[in-house]
This record gives sequence, C-alpha cells and structure tokens, in this order.
Amino acid sequence: MRIDIITVLPELLQSPFNYSIVKRAQDKGLAELHIHNLRDYADNKYKQVDDYPYGGGAGMVIIPVPLSKCIEKLKSERVYDEIIFLTPDGIPAKQKIVNTLSLKENLLIISGHYKGIDQRIRDKYVTMELSIGDFVVTGGEIPTALLVDGIVRLIPGVISNEESALSDSFQDGLLAPPVYTRPADFDGMKVPEILLSGNFKEIEKWRMEQAEKLTQEKRPDLFE
Repeated sequence: MRIDIITVLPELLQSPFNYSIVKRAQDKGLAELHIHNLRDYADNKYKQVDDYPYGGGAGMVIIPVPLSKCIEKLKSERVYDEIIFLTPDGIPAKQKIVNTLSLKENLLIISGHYKGIDQRIRDKYVTMELSIGDFVVTGGEIPTALLVDGIVRLIPGVISNEESALSDSFQDGLLAPPVYTRPADFDGMKVPEILLSGNFKEIEKWRMEQAEKLTQEKRPDLFE
C-alpha cells in the first residue's frame, strides 16, 4: 500500500511514522508513506499557502492553487482509490471504514490546517471526508497520523499476531473485554477464575458477555 500525505507541517508527521508498527510496516515493504510539503507548490517567494476568507471572519484558509498543483502532480503518477480530507465536519472515522481503507492500494490524504481548505478543492478532488471526533485540533497532521496508524496496522503481515488486530475494540461492533496478566493476585485483586480454568469455550463465552456488558455501560450508542 502507498499513502501520500499533503501537509503544511511535514515535521509533525515524521516522528509518528518513524517508530513502532508504522515503521515496521515500511521496513517490511508493506507500506509506503510519502509526505509532501504544500509550500513546495506555492507560487510566491514567501511560500504562502493561506489567505483571508472571502466574506470576512477570523482565521485563514488554505488557498486552492498550490493544493491543486500538488494533487494534480500526484494524480498524474498513479490512480488513487480515495482522496481523503481530514476535517471536523467529515463522517466519523469508524473501524469499518478503516478496515475498508486498509484493503486499498493507493490513498491520498490532505491534512487541513488553519480554518480549512478552499471548498472548491473539496468539491473537485476529495472523495472521502473523515473526522476523528467531535472536537477541533490545531491542524490535520495528528488526525492524519491516527488514521494512517489505524490503516497500516491492519495490512496483513504488519502485526505478527493478526488475530490480535481482529479482537480489538470495534471490530465486531463491541468494546473489547477486560484483559489480565501476571500476577494472578495483585494487591488482593484476583484474576477471574474462568481465565485460569483452561476451558477456552467458556473463556470465549465470558469474554463476549463482558464485551457486551462494557459496551452497554460505556457506549450504549454502539450497543444499540
């Protein structure tokens, strides 16, 4: 899989992609991540990529020309399965969407900044708009890092124990059940006996019951 990312602040993405599972995926040749600095496509000596919004109001907006130049260049080199824009008014980036994206070959992600990007770029190029939650952050770089991590870890071969990814929260529409490890007795708090029984059929039944209970208590919206 290849993921291209357009950003105003490429430095913010270098660290998240140079460690842990995402780095392992790149080292194995299972994922290619390419970060493109939008300022490289600016047509003025100050490398300006933002301007005041028409109609007035606070904040700045990413102008369409350099962004269009970058997108057109990348599109001339390959066909993208999706061109994604990270934005607070996008649809929630739920696990099913991430699962689907992990099966794609080429993705292009636009990390927004300031008050966003010119609407005409969204109308002309963007095929999917995603949000990581009902809150606003400084820019789209951290949401992009989250999305990329969620996608890349699902690529076959990236995680040595693929069953681990399949048992994560949200994969079956439920939160994951509680997990325990050694010691069996910690400050008088003991691991549930069922987990020590060796009866895997009953253990799976217990885990499902716990997952349903937790989801109903913490995320009734998911349970329904």
